[in-house]
Amino acid sequence: MKDMISLEEARALVCGAVEPMAVETVGLLDAVGRVAAADLASDIDVSPFAHSAMDGFALRAAEIEAADGEAPVVLRVIAEIGAGDVFEGVIGAGECVRIMTGACLPDDADAVVKYEIVAVVEGDGHAGSLVSFAAPTKVGSNVRPAGEEARAGEVVVRAGEVVGAAGVGFLAGCGVLEVPVRRRPRVAIIATGSELVSPAEVPGPGKIRNSNSYAMAACASRAGAVPHILPIVEDTYEALRAAVAAATEEYDFVVTTGGAANGDYDFIKPVVADLGELLMATVNMRPGKAQTFGLVNGTPVFGLPGNPAAAYVGFELIIRPALRTMQGYTFMDHPVVRARLTADEKNRDPRRIFLRGTLTRAADGTFEVTPARNQSSGLFGPIQKTNCMAIMPEGSEPQPAGTMVDCILLDVPEEVCL
Repeated sequence: MKDMISLEEARALVCGAVEPMAVETVGLLDAVGRVAAADLASDIDVSPFAHSAMDGFALRAAEIEAADGEAPVVLRVIAEIGAGDVFEGVIGAGECVRIMTGACLPDDADAVVKYEIVAVVEGDGHAGSLVSFAAPTKVGSNVRPAGEEARAGEVVVRAGEVVGAAGVGFLAGCGVLEVPVRRRPRVAIIATGSELVSPAEVPGPGKIRNSNSYAMAACASRAGAVPHILPIVEDTYEALRAAVAAATEEYDFVVTTGGAANGDYDFIKPVVADLGELLMATVNMRPGKAQTFGLVNGTPVFGLPGNPAAAYVGFELIIRPALRTMQGYTFMDHPVVRARLTADEKNRDPRRIFLRGTLTRAADGTFEVTPARNQSSGLFGPIQKTNCMAIMPEGSEPQPAGTMVDCILLDVPEEVCL
């Protein structure tokens, strides 16, 4: 095991160590945002019949091919068809049918002319009226053909596609009410630290509230997993060992926060090494150099730093891709945009730095990024108040205002293309 690895190596290591979850079948609404684990086909043609795209008059286009403003063609309205109705009569020469949006197109008709450009010559425009057309129309005009969206037996959503809200409607129209998907991984969240108390408590002397567990659980939920916040573990080797061993027997992925460095009370590395296989200890990034990963009882165990921002960045950049891999997602990278620094960035570091920053659009349409003033790894607040992470490359020289940098949009789904 290397002393320190790159972020790319860390992601590849963790993603390569996880397996896709078993397939389960869920109801259509529960499939929103999840990955289809099998091809899904329509049971009918969608739509099953040709229908009108708007309110108007159904007719044969040939009837009004000579129509113009000087010599309009007059037709008699012989019937009305509402959505859900079927006209079984015959449309003869000089005739048309009043039709509503979505209604089945009569067999004798091949076009629909919208109401707004049809004049009523006699009557009220309903059955028995005479209406005139001052321009020709094309065959198929304002008609949605049968099978326009799908044919019976055609695959409409392929394995690996993320089911969106529109996809739910599409599948419903195709008669697909259940969807096979990868099971959501159950993630154990364990905060370590004898100084921690529940957020429901007012901290006493030397104590702080456990905010990490809630943030990591939120990150896991946003990644599609099912988080479980376990009890706080005190800073002893024995307590952490017991908690990790028990969690790996019950959960699909275990995340701890705190105790990932090399201090007297940092035990996650020796615990993972003792119980299983330690695969990673540090990553060339800031914040969050101390990132522990290994396998215990075949279960991935990831030890994040105790500093809130360091834990958050490590989760989003390394753990999230692994949880998505387990669910069958294929897009792993959040969108990245180039932006100009609005202030000098003087930090120099051999590690890759992820600055919490606010991305805005300048008057010329290009992006600008303003790093948060407080880049402390111990704070969640700057992350809440910013909308991106600006990347300072490893070993970079001080970057003056105006320098173009990459900015990761963590709140934008990986599937979005910018």
